[in-house]
Amino acid sequence: MRIGVNALYLIPGGIGGTEIYLRELLIALAEIDSSSEYFVFTNLETARDLVPKQANFHWKPQAVRARFRPARILWEQIILPLESARYRLDVLFNPGFTSPIFCTVPTVTVFHDLQHRRHPEYFRWFDVPFWRFLLWASARRSRALIAVSQATRADLTHFYPFTADRIHVVPHGVDRQFFELDRSHIDPMALCVSTLHPHKNIERLIRAYTRRKRDYKLVLAGMRGFHAAAIERLKTPDIEITGWIPRADLMNLYARAKAFIYPSAFEGFGMPVLEALAAGIPVACSDIAPLREVAGDTALYFDPESEDAIEVALEQITTAPGSENGRARAQQFSWRRSAEQTLAALKAS
Repeated sequence: MRIGVNALYLIPGGIGGTEIYLRELLIALAEIDSSSEYFVFTNLETARDLVPKQANFHWKPQAVRARFRPARILWEQIILPLESARYRLDVLFNPGFTSPIFCTVPTVTVFHDLQHRRHPEYFRWFDVPFWRFLLWASARRSRALIAVSQATRADLTHFYPFTADRIHVVPHGVDRQFFELDRSHIDPMALCVSTLHPHKNIERLIRAYTRRKRDYKLVLAGMRGFHAAAIERLKTPDIEITGWIPRADLMNLYARAKAFIYPSAFEGFGMPVLEALAAGIPVACSDIAPLREVAGDTALYFDPESEDAIEVALEQITTAPGSENGRARAQQFSWRRSAEQTLAALKAS
């Protein structure tokens, strides 16, 4: 097959978990598929290192910047279909929610969540109409859809009933390095890895943490989203906000963290929870369906709307020993399996 990969949406260090998803998936696809030809269409912000070095992977940079969203959308809708025809693609894989609406090539599109429908209040008002139209059109036109969790599949069938017979559920994997982290030197630190967006519920976590003096610090690691200013106003000397950091530095935080907490009010999957489980860290997270799919019975769950519940969870996980149950749970997720299931969906389209 000749498979196109629409990576025009990618802003390195600027889109959180969907960047990790694409990078890890491409690596895994390169490991399992040497017979297909892959054409990876990137923007001006994305370097060659996104594309695996195997001979069947081809870098096709495009003259557009993802940070200027109107131009990126127009390029995706007008130029990318022409590029797809030029390279005689059999299928175009769209791992970032949207796809070209008028494309002669079959398309397969990944839906990481439907937050714009479930919680439009978390979006800037001028973004919502574009999200609604483009995701609806992508769902309507795509030959197949990939949902990253059963919860996202349920949202797809609820908001877009016409997609019910075209959805493939393909969970994320987890980087094998998390299982190999050296956790012999643990710091007094509760870690939360999250983009600073409204739905991540970081403000409640900070208020719960600052109710009294703690003997451990709270580290918030992740890119500064458009809710960062409000969160930084609540910061105290015992709270560290790292912003986006290189992957190696993030791994180091996972290696040293005493506990991991994830208070998000909405998720499509919950990759940081899976990473913390793989590292063997005691985990507490919101009691929402996608996170239960990830963690099963290996995490401590709490009501994300209750500061009291978050505070109790902090107390319990910062005094809990590490557990192998989380590692065993995380072993059920692999990028190789994700790649195999994704490739099957692409071939079936």
